[in-house]
Amino acid sequence: MIRTVFVAAGLVLTLSTVIAQSDPIAERRETMKGVGAATRDGAAIAKGEAAFDATKTENIFKVYVAAARKMPGLFPDTAKTGGESIAGPKIWEDPAGFKAGFAKLEMEATAAAASTKDLDSFRTAFGTVTKNCAACHEVYRIKK
Repeated sequence: MIRTVFVAAGLVLTLSTVIAQSDPIAERRETMKGVGAATRDGAAIAKGEAAFDATKTENIFKVYVAAARKMPGLFPDTAKTGGESIAGPKIWEDPAGFKAGFAKLEMEATAAAASTKDLDSFRTAFGTVTKNCAACHEVYRIKK
């Protein structure tokens, strides 16, 4: 059973890698879906709807770190439109600011993972990190 889960996970990862190589819009959408799932998990913990678990909270921040490292490379000029993209033109008009936002997210998520020891410290760190997400979405994403 466990072997089947790992094989399936490996196939999904391989498929995601193939998609990423051919479609950066699809890859950034998949990456952001992972961030969204981590954010939902984190919000449930912060609200007390789910139990605090140090390993889980560390993994939430690791998802943010991984996304912050990956996302800046998924916005080539050839991927400005298409694929149901909601990436705003400001990404290509201000690439330095866009990349700086991800660098800040990576730094703060790394610090959050290291500083989270209990529910209170998680709430504080999670709030700081998710403010970065909101700030980037405000400037660099097309509002629906």
